[in-house]
Amino acid sequence: MRRGRAAVRGLWALPPAVALGLVFLYPLALVVKQSFTPDTGGVSLAPYRQVLATEVFREALVTTVWLAVGSTAGCLVLGFALALVIAFVPFPGARAVAKFIDVFLSFPSFLITLALLFVYGSVGMANGLWTDVTGATEGPFQFLTTPWGVLLAEITYFTPFVVRPLLAAFSQLDTAQLEVASSLGAGPGRIVRRIILPEALPALTAGGGLVLVLCLNEFGIVLFTGAKGVTTLPTLIYGKAIFESDYPSACVVAVVSVALSTGLHTLYRMAGRRAGA
Repeated sequence: MRRGRAAVRGLWALPPAVALGLVFLYPLALVVKQSFTPDTGGVSLAPYRQVLATEVFREALVTTVWLAVGSTAGCLVLGFALALVIAFVPFPGARAVAKFIDVFLSFPSFLITLALLFVYGSVGMANGLWTDVTGATEGPFQFLTTPWGVLLAEITYFTPFVVRPLLAAFSQLDTAQLEVASSLGAGPGRIVRRIILPEALPALTAGGGLVLVLCLNEFGIVLFTGAKGVTTLPTLIYGKAIFESDYPSACVVAVVSVALSTGLHTLYRMAGRRAGA
């Protein structure tokens, strides 16, 4: 009887497994296979040796990692501060701000970058106001086409991915602990360090891990900022495949990107278990 039920459960799991194999695993296997297939044919490690030895790949790898780590750190700090204000500082419109964050999560990344271009771009509002006031030929805000502009855009876009789980964690926090600590003379800083931060650690770990993986694979923000000197692994894959038609090299970079994301996701899962996320 138990074997029959186990067999039925196995049949129910078969369609999702087949769909996963066709939609994800099979294309991924083709990418891995192509990465070992040079243009001359056969199976070889030559594409890996060729790509990994280039300066462009090393710069793209370093840029991708530091942008992802920097964006994650910025999102954690800014997201924690915003969540604290929304959850514990009473002000008119707090509920509307929380609802807006939910809507913000559905925005495409290029839309936020486009908004920043309207404000801080070369012909944006800030530079236009500066030239009107001072009579200069160009404004001082030229950072959007640099790595710092990409960093600002990623922090702006991904911070709500940290705020949302923090708000959910703060909603379950027993406010009686805060009232008791305050009545005993604890200041706001000590309350945050001793009571709120330990409770928020699992949510911070979950949000930070999600932002880190998303930033590693972000393509639209880098593309729409027009940062010519900023090359990340996704943009390198795009350039190799579209402009150079070098599909083996593009697949090599894609395999490295997948391995990097998978490795960091594994570390995030391990940290999440320790933090109780």
